[in-house]
Amino acid sequence: PLAAPPPPGCPDVQVLFARGTTEPPGLGAMGEAFVDDLKARVGPRSVAVYPVDYPASPDFPTALQGVVDASTQVQKIAAACPDTHMVLGGYSQGAAVMGFVTTELIPDGVSASEVPQPMPPDIANHIAAVALLGTPSDRFMNVIKQPEVKIGSLYQPKTIELCVPNDFVCSPGNDIGAHARYISDGLVGQAADFAASKIVTSPKPTSAPG
Repeated sequence: PLAAPPPPGCPDVQVLFARGTTEPPGLGAMGEAFVDDLKARVGPRSVAVYPVDYPASPDFPTALQGVVDASTQVQKIAAACPDTHMVLGGYSQGAAVMGFVTTELIPDGVSASEVPQPMPPDIANHIAAVALLGTPSDRFMNVIKQPEVKIGSLYQPKTIELCVPNDFVCSPGNDIGAHARYISDGLVGQAADFAASKIVTSPKPTSAPG
């Protein structure tokens, strides 16, 4: 039998991207570059974009608002558009947000009442790729007294984490300027290559093993 057509308005690919600290609302510079690069790599597929709604404030605990928003949107899209391939992306604080979205464990030291419940395991079938740029390291998170970022086991095989050498946020180095070089150093393009390859080779989410 012929496959049922997707519901009207459902894109082939849905990108959800969380911007970095103090970037204005929207995708942020890294997110815009990532989406542009991804669109160029997935051919005729339609690509929709959702900028995660959260403060991206230096007050890091407010990142929880982004975790709640992204998790909610992912589950809504999976229900409404079951054959849409989703890509989760984030830069800096936004990479931490998306890392926490994937986790199946509530971080140490965090009250279960303060965080959204981990997403149901079958949601992972709808996520083609996770692309994280400048994810805050365990060292960085310890310094600011926040829980370490852990990628959920169902998402690890489809996740790429990229760090500019000596970036003070994601590496043992202390180069503050490196944290702004993800586009110029080609890492945004690498992330888009990875996500595109996963989209092209992933089965339709509804046909993936549950």
